[in-house]
Amino acid sequence: MSASRPATESATNRLSRLLDLVPWLLAHQGVQLETAASAFGVSSDQLVSDLELLFLCGTPGGMPDDLIEADWEDGKVFVGNADYIARPLRLTVDEALALMVGLRALATTRGIAEHEPVARALAKLEEATGAIGAASTRVQVSIDDGAHESVLADARRGLRDHRRLRLAYLVPARDEETVRDVDPMRVISLDGHWYLEGWCHRAEDVRLFRVNRIQSLEVLDTDGTAPPQARPRDLGGDVFTPGADDLQVVLETDRAGAWIVDYYTVERVDELDDGRRRITLRVSDVALVRRLAWRMGGHLRVVSPSELAVSIEQGAQAALRAYSGS
Repeated sequence: MSASRPATESATNRLSRLLDLVPWLLAHQGVQLETAASAFGVSSDQLVSDLELLFLCGTPGGMPDDLIEADWEDGKVFVGNADYIARPLRLTVDEALALMVGLRALATTRGIAEHEPVARALAKLEEATGAIGAASTRVQVSIDDGAHESVLADARRGLRDHRRLRLAYLVPARDEETVRDVDPMRVISLDGHWYLEGWCHRAEDVRLFRVNRIQSLEVLDTDGTAPPQARPRDLGGDVFTPGADDLQVVLETDRAGAWIVDYYTVERVDELDDGRRRITLRVSDVALVRRLAWRMGGHLRVVSPSELAVSIEQGAQAALRAYSGS
């Protein structure tokens, strides 16, 4: 009996299976449906679902001749119009250079630098691109851990030894330093910044702390195993998840600013007249709101807090004076 697909399978895992499935089926035309399902560790129903999805996949254009063909009505699977997937991937020069730059960035990251697959992949790309690939060596990608080396090292030590961490953390929204006891769960790099994820005993929830905002960190002689309810966050989307400690901001936008609710995590949206919206959200750094207000001009107004609205107005006036030279 073939295994069933987990009920909570991610889109990434399914995509990976589909990319493997098509060339495999091309090489095994007429294979029994049950045999193919067993080879990929899914149920026959799930394989049928994958084949139905393939009907919507293909090259750009979306015309019938652009899409993959699949037939399994008699219990045998045949796939057509998908030979381009079976061919080896060929990178353009720009794609190869971009990939090499990314691999060089990984090669300088602790915890990854010692992994042989990274070095092997980079070596193969260097050999294939020859002199052209030398351009990638002139691009430097840095992670902002230099000034917080000891904090990062202590966070990793606490994680390795299962020790609780006591850290003084700067909350930019209030320009306030808070002291928290944290059971570390992982240390990760995202978008050029290092983060400590752990169970925060102050918030009684999982929190993500940016390392360059940790003012001090102490490894305690206390067990730092996170409680059973602690689950790592899915970081495939936004890094920032608002918390009760973050500053609540109320904005008003016109129609041109309505897109904000689609790009930021908001707590509440009230529809006003003439297409205007009153939006309530929480931010960890008011600089985000300032930049947004200045960029959108008259399409956005900060309702509260009043001191933030005043600082935005003062900043705009200073910019105007700079432009006028007064």
